[in-house]
Amino acid sequence: MKQLLSILILGLLAPTYGVFPQTSLEEYRTEVAAYSRTLKIAVSKSAAAGEELGRARTGYLPRLSLGGDFSYAFRCREGVEAWSFSVQPQLLQTLYGGGSVRAAARQASLGYDIALCEEEFSRLEVRYAADYAYWSLSAVELYAAAMREYVALIRSLKEVVDRRFSEGYIAKGDVLMIDARLSEAEYSLVSVEQSREVTLHNFNLLRGCEALQRVDLRESIRDTLPMPERVPAAEAVVRRPDHTAALLRTEQASEAIRGARAPYNPQVSVGIGGVWQPATPNRNGKTQLDGSAFVQLTVPIFHWGERRRTVGIARAARDQQAWMAEQSYDDIILQEMNGWTVLVQSRAQVDASEASLRIAGENLSISTYSYGEGLATILDVLQAQLSWIQLYTNAIRAHFNYAVAVSDYRRITAQ
Repeated sequence: MKQLLSILILGLLAPTYGVFPQTSLEEYRTEVAAYSRTLKIAVSKSAAAGEELGRARTGYLPRLSLGGDFSYAFRCREGVEAWSFSVQPQLLQTLYGGGSVRAAARQASLGYDIALCEEEFSRLEVRYAADYAYWSLSAVELYAAAMREYVALIRSLKEVVDRRFSEGYIAKGDVLMIDARLSEAEYSLVSVEQSREVTLHNFNLLRGCEALQRVDLRESIRDTLPMPERVPAAEAVVRRPDHTAALLRTEQASEAIRGARAPYNPQVSVGIGGVWQPATPNRNGKTQLDGSAFVQLTVPIFHWGERRRTVGIARAARDQQAWMAEQSYDDIILQEMNGWTVLVQSRAQVDASEASLRIAGENLSISTYSYGEGLATILDVLQAQLSWIQLYTNAIRAHFNYAVAVSDYRRITAQ
């Protein structure tokens, strides 16, 4: 029994290796990033924002257009052709559009920068999701292995109890207690195996693999994960792409004010054009080509306060974006403080749980040996077993919480 306990503890404390290809955390992150639909959507949004920027910049360039019409009269005067047409090419260059072109181009440029920031933030989120799935599978595999060893431990004890009962050393009550504990452990093992399968499905689907594909993790939550250095809260805010995007949205809303004011400003454009058409009236069908150069000036004068209302709406939208950026700043400060607190506390829980687990292992070994020598009751052994599996479960949970806290803090501080 002491040899079995030694194998049990060493087997649970050491990393497990299977027959399947090992997957490291960094490899899994790469696979998840390559498959992630969320990241692909963010990349497509950046591409669309880039195209929008190119479209907005075309407002600075001259525009060439061609218009025309054709008509046929069913009744016409004597000596006049029944048909007539007109073709009018025109090249137009806007010299001053009230600031609309400049504001639109600036908004599009800021929109492209915002899309890039959102793409980078999506990468942080996808990376955290990959870490969480990886550590979840590691935790549930350790828990499943612990429950299997726990069931094996109870079965080994049951053999001793059955033998001692057959020899008349113990009462029937001890047999019933060990049978009840074995049944309870086997039931818990079924639930744990079910959770393990579900976690494996989530792990594989996140990287685009078959849900039932088996995997062997190269890293474990019981490995030594270095404690990250704390990042000052103000620096974390500067690093965060979502806060940068919030600031850019405020600047974009300021450009929207200029864009809202532009249609009510004077507008000047120049151009050249021509008309190819027959004479009017069309008596002989001969055509002629006339060219012209022109200057267009538009000056809005009175629109019943429409300009003031439109600009007021844009200013209110700008104020909303500014307050949202301020809220983002406060949220990130709070996230950094809470994330660091959780990180420190989870690390302390890891140390405490490991110390408790060593004590529980020694207690289990002593109780089992004492029962074999007739110095302890079956209740003492069962209580020691139950205490051991509970403390081992706490240790797994503490290691999992610490691993997730490390990943979450790196996400919060954009590392």
